[in-house]
Amino acid sequence: MRVNAVNDRCVGSGQCAMLSPDVFDQDDDGLVIVLQDEPPAELREEVHRAADLCPSRSIEVLD
Repeated sequence: MRVNAVNDRCVGSGQCAMLSPDVFDQDDDGLVIVLQDEPPAELREEVHRAADLCPSRSIEVLD
């Protein structure tokens, strides 16, 4: 699995950082930061949930 974030679309809702704090964080402006672009398999479900719940669809997950 590979994770990417498109900061130009991010609105800073923080859903990703709350749902998967090992993979996502927010910068000083509240925009998404990807901490692990290739997270381990055990985080797959929470990463997909974070991407699904992102209101701006700025998280891309490639399996």
